Amino acid sequence: MAGDSETLLRDRDENSTVIRQPFLIGVSGGTASGKSSVCEKIMEKLGQNEIDHHQRQVAILSQDSFYKVLTPEQKAKALKGQFNFDHPDAFDNELIMETLRQILQGETVQIPVYDFVTHSRKEEFVTVYPADVVLFEGILMFYSQDIRDLFQMKLFVDTDPDTRLSRRVLRDINERGRELEQVLSQYITFVKPAFEEFCLPSKKYADLIIPKGADNIVAINLIVQHIQDILNGGQTKRQNDFLNGDSTPRQQRTSESSSRPH
Repeated sequence: MAGDSETLLRDRDENSTVIRQPFLIGVSGGTASGKSSVCEKIMEKLGQNEIDHHQRQVAILSQDSFYKVLTPEQKAKALKGQFNFDHPDAFDNELIMETLRQILQGETVQIPVYDFVTHSRKEEFVTVYPADVVLFEGILMFYSQDIRDLFQMKLFVDTDPDTRLSRRVLRDINERGRELEQVLSQYITFVKPAFEEFCLPSKKYADLIIPKGADNIVAINLIVQHIQDILNGGQTKRQNDFLNGDSTPRQQRTSESSSRPH
């Protein structure tokens, strides 16, 4: 399973009954570090955005879809910016594990849709069809060992704290209708401390650190090439080289001391 360089992929030949296990890639990093942008850039370079969802070989999931359903008391706090969405307990890890197991079995999965304005799950779901490679991004993807061990490759998007904070402020105000004072208060009270306690320490588990996020074209191209090799069935040698650090600047890791919002 996790870490096995000989893991097989799902066979797309309609005449074949062989089901091959998908390749799981975890993408972590502070909020607003550019995790989603990295995943989207990878999809774009692979040409997957132009393919119907049923036929895509690469799929993207977000940990943000798996926030727990809040109690009325918790929701009241959340609406005031007083609930910690950056703590590991805020996520439904049991549902994440169940979803990942279904994905590994080649099943179609139903992903919850989370409403960040009302802090609640919507009634609808997003359908994710079986894929050969699955990118799963989130702030705490590497925090739980049970989840972490399911990934055959782990990426950490490393972006300057000030840049992440400015992106967070703009996003929460423009997309989620929040006031600046509330955004900054939540950041200082929950986001920054949680980043330093839970997210940043998990950086050590990454196989590849990506400074500057989606702007790091060299790193993106390396990952894209690796995924192409996987999709073409010739992953073994390049995967071993890649995970041994031959093609990525692990030494470029920089210590990050600040922030990260939900």
